[in-house]
This record gives sequence, structure tokens and C-alpha cells, in this order.
Amino acid sequence: MPTIALTTLGCKLNFAETSAIGKQFVERGYTPVEFGLPADLTVINSCSVTARADRECRQLIRRTLRASPSSVVVVTGCYAQLKPEEVASIEGVDFVLGTREKASIASLLGPVRKQPSPQVRVSDVGSGDDFGPAWSSEAGGRTRAFLKVQDGCDYSCTFCTIPLARGPSRSQTIAETVRQAEVLVAEGYREIVLTGVNVGDYGRKAGTDLATLLGALVRVGGLERIRISSIEPNLLTDGIIAFVASHPALCRHFHVPLQSGSDHILRLMQRRYTAARYAARIGALREMIPDCGIGVDVIVGFPGETDAHFRATCDFVADLPVSYLHVFTYSEREDTPAARAASPVDPGVRAERSRILRGIGLAKKQEFYGRMVGRTVPVLLEEDDEEGCRCGFTGNYVRVAVPADEAPGNSLVEVSITGLLGDRCTGRVRAEVRG
Repeated sequence: MPTIALTTLGCKLNFAETSAIGKQFVERGYTPVEFGLPADLTVINSCSVTARADRECRQLIRRTLRASPSSVVVVTGCYAQLKPEEVASIEGVDFVLGTREKASIASLLGPVRKQPSPQVRVSDVGSGDDFGPAWSSEAGGRTRAFLKVQDGCDYSCTFCTIPLARGPSRSQTIAETVRQAEVLVAEGYREIVLTGVNVGDYGRKAGTDLATLLGALVRVGGLERIRISSIEPNLLTDGIIAFVASHPALCRHFHVPLQSGSDHILRLMQRRYTAARYAARIGALREMIPDCGIGVDVIVGFPGETDAHFRATCDFVADLPVSYLHVFTYSEREDTPAARAASPVDPGVRAERSRILRGIGLAKKQEFYGRMVGRTVPVLLEEDDEEGCRCGFTGNYVRVAVPADEAPGNSLVEVSITGLLGDRCTGRVRAEVRG
């Protein structure tokens, strides 16, 4: 039987779509093999959020051809959509397929064989309203599934290429999302993470919203946990917060992008809130769900960011009652307004600012984890055994390790948190949680 190797760069949404691509080929008789091993077909689902992501994709293509010179190489995803000719110029690439082609790769390729010259098929995403079903699981087996419910974006942040790479905002129907959730529960998954480019925009064009979707999903029998991957602060309503606070299946965890604590930089980015409004949303979260986990995205080194602007961000973040930071070093992206902006920040300064802010984020995380010690909370354990320990996450996104012999993988258990060890809490299993 023919073999296929798949690999993914970028976000959880990309991982979900790669999983859907793999299913297409398995249904056609392909056997998946680990990426890096010889394979008849190799599919690389690319990202283009930074210059580094583009570079990593090129490196993966070359690595593929060293390990498997005769493999048919297909590159899809955001890098392929935005720079198809650049991807096609890499020796050994056979197919370059865009965002809209991703959902039907298997049928588009036809007979899979090496091409005398790269075949480029990249459609315009500007009017795309298609929505291919997709979900994937994290390492650790059938514990947590990432379910794609939304794609594309109608926002115009000056640093972002996502609208160019993925097209306008669009959503999967509630009925289809519920059907897929039921399939995932039947396959043994205990938690579903709702993913998309702008999940908070879910359903707007169809006259519905994220809160309505959550209301439908909590009625899916056997679905023990539902987590929102990320939500913009201007879309995080009191109604969503209150609903999460009131329903035990909804994880008390929010990832809320900030990007900068300076109103001047937020205006340059064309973000849809001020620092004060963002702080008010975080305050509402803490008031309604005191123990919730709150993650924050921050970009450093944006064009025009002075030392004063950066200090404002550091001071703002330091005062926020949040749990952890994801810090991104600004990277120029072609065809974005920010890439043409004046006053670029020196790359060395960007790197130093990232280091400083990551230090603040680490302190935030350790403080939040430390407050969990002494509590007994439900933890969904993964299937992997890490040197005698089994790890999992609490509903508010604290990583916990317990002795592997105390409970099987993919089990929801009550754990008494006893201490901190590196990047996780430690604990002992007290009981299994019955759904």
C-alpha cells in the first residue's frame, strides 16, 4: 500500500486541517508514516505568520527530499497561498495548493506521481465561503480534540496576513458542529477545543453567535469538557463569561490576545480596543470566575514602538491578573501596512524586549500555578507516560503530573495538588470523576 507522511507548521487550526487531509488519503488506501521517514507522498501544511515560519517550511521540504528523494511533495497552507511561486521554485516540490484547495487535496492530485515541473493551484480566497470539516488530537491519544468551527477573518490588523491567506470570516453550522462533536465523543475524546482564526466571530453572518454554539454543545451526551481556544477582547461578552461560569462542562480558561499595552501602538495595529477596555474585560473575567486561567498574546518590536511604549506594555501586563503570556517578536510580512511603516525597531532590540516580557510571563505563570497548591481539582490525564508520570490539564489550564500508576490515560480524576516542579504542578490522584 502507498504511504503518506504529513507535517504541520503553525496554529492548532492548521493541525486540525492536516488531520482532515490525512483522513482523505487513508480512505484511499494510504498508510501514514512518521514524517522524516521515506514515503510515497509527503504533505506539508505551511504557516506564514512570520518569516521564520516561511524559512522552516523551506527547510522541511529539503529535509523531506534528503530522506525520501522520490517522494511526491505537496505544499499547502498559508505560505503556499501567499507565495505560491516562491514555494514552486524550490527544487523537488511537485504540487503547490492554496487554502481553498486544502479540503480536497486527494481528489485534486489524481494519480500521485512526481511532476516534471511544479503544479500550482491556488484560488482566490477573497470570496471563499467554503468550510471543510476538520479536527485533530494532541499528542497523548484520544484525550483532547481540536475542532475547527470558524475560519478566515474580517479584521484589518496592520501586521497580519491571515485575511489574505484564509479569506473572509465564515463558520461551520451549529448542526454540523454538534454532529462532529458527537462523533468525537463516540471515538473516546473527553475534551473538545473550539478552534478558528477568530472564534469569537463565530456565526455572525448566519445570525447566531458563539454563546448559542456553546449552549448546543453542552447538551452533547458524554462530552465532558469544552474549551475555547482564543477570543478577541472586544468579542468576549459578559454573557459568554457568565455562561462559562455557570456550566461545569465549559473550561474556565480564556486566551485573550492583547498585542500591546500602549494605546498608541494599538492604534497603529488597528486593534479594536484600548488598554483600558482590555483591562476591564480581564477584570470582568476575574470578578465572575475568580480562578479562571487567562492567557495573553503580546507582540514586541512593532514599528514605532519606543522604549516608552514598551515600558507601558510591561507595566500594563505586570498589573494584569493573568496566568501566562505568549510573546511574539514582530516579523515583517509582505503586503501588510505595518511592513511599510516608518521607524522599524532594530532586531536586537526586539529580541531583548521579547526576553524581558517572557520573564514577566514566567513569573505570572509560576504565581498562578503556586496558588493551585493545596487544592483538589479535576484533571484530564493524557495517555502518555513521561518517566513514571502521567500529565494532564485542569479546566483552568494548569499542567499537572501524577504518578503514572495511580490512574490510566484519558481519565478525568480528582487530584490533590501538592507542589510545583519545573513547568508543572505535582499531585496525587484522589478519585475518578464520574460524568
